[in-house]
Amino acid sequence: MEYVILFLIGICATTIGTLAGGGGLISLPAMLILGIPVHSAIGANKVSNTFSSFSSFFHLYKKKEISLKESFWIIPVSIGGGISGGFIASKISAENMYIVAITLLIFAFITSFIGKGNFTGQESLKMNKVSIPGLYSIGIYDGLFGPGQGTLMFYLFGYLNIAYIRAVGLVRLATFSSCFGAAITYIATGKIIWPVTLALLLGSLSGAQIGVRIAQKLKPQYVKPILRFVTVALIFQIFIEHVL
Repeated sequence: MEYVILFLIGICATTIGTLAGGGGLISLPAMLILGIPVHSAIGANKVSNTFSSFSSFFHLYKKKEISLKESFWIIPVSIGGGISGGFIASKISAENMYIVAITLLIFAFITSFIGKGNFTGQESLKMNKVSIPGLYSIGIYDGLFGPGQGTLMFYLFGYLNIAYIRAVGLVRLATFSSCFGAAITYIATGKIIWPVTLALLLGSLSGAQIGVRIAQKLKPQYVKPILRFVTVALIFQIFIEHVL
């Protein structure tokens, strides 16, 4: 029965994560409630996200919604940011990490009302003074803490005037990049409980395909309200779990 629950958790978390980020808001707390050790739960998330995020990206790539020429450089930038974040995390206290997380999410929430980006633009992703520092900084955040990484990236791509469906593909490629290295680390250190991880992985693969198909039909004007809802939920979860 536990594996069926994990499969359903994977579907729900990855569907939401594909649409607006924040899938970890569902999967990690749910796994902890089931009694799965925290490092094994995080490792299961990283492994499942590696495969599910790539499957979403590849679906959009096959549909020619996104090109490798536009997106390939995300991989080294995100990996570099993740490595930097992991190094910084070893130097910062847990309390300060939570403050950084809440501050960034509140900032993203406020700027969503100020910013002009509404995911209706047709700009391609280019290497410039906004995209490179933005993606690298979010990679650092992912290495530092993690929850909300995808949501922050959606805000960045909205600001860069990139169409929503292409933003989905770009976010999923960046998520694949950041999770790949982390997944290898958790596997190498023996933190993975494979039956748990495989059940979550199968659900995540299903959720990724559901989410990407919903994204192809989602009207751009609905994207920011969904992002704002996910952002508030992330802030609330982090505050309740780590501040109170």
